Amino acid sequence: MQPVVLDTDVASLIHKRKLSGPLTTRLIGRQPVITFVTLGELAKWAEIRHWGTRSRQALADWVSGVPVLPGDEGVAATWGRLSAAAVSRGRPRPTNDMWIASCCLTYDLPLATLNLKDFEDFRSFHGLRILGTD
Repeated sequence: MQPVVLDTDVASLIHKRKLSGPLTTRLIGRQPVITFVTLGELAKWAEIRHWGTRSRQALADWVSGVPVLPGDEGVAATWGRLSAAAVSRGRPRPTNDMWIASCCLTYDLPLATLNLKDFEDFRSFHGLRILGTD
């Protein structure tokens, strides 16, 4: 099964069983993977939204079946290159998006996202593969 990194929006919708549309079809036969950033964002949402025990356990159960890409030295080096390039172009990008793109590029994995605009610079300038556009 070919792995694909799920952006936080897609991971959340899959967890809630609410993902629909063409992206759902593109994910068939793929191994979903999330980044350490998405894991953190999902945990943040649980805190901010005051999720109860049942909802938190459902999320933990879902996450336990999904590999998590770490923020290791290779990812950090890629993040540094992406960040510097964005600043040089005069288009600094959101930090979490850069970390997610860095994981994808470091591990040479495509990204499944509904936020195409957020990742367009990484696709155009750094070769980020986005599921459905590559």
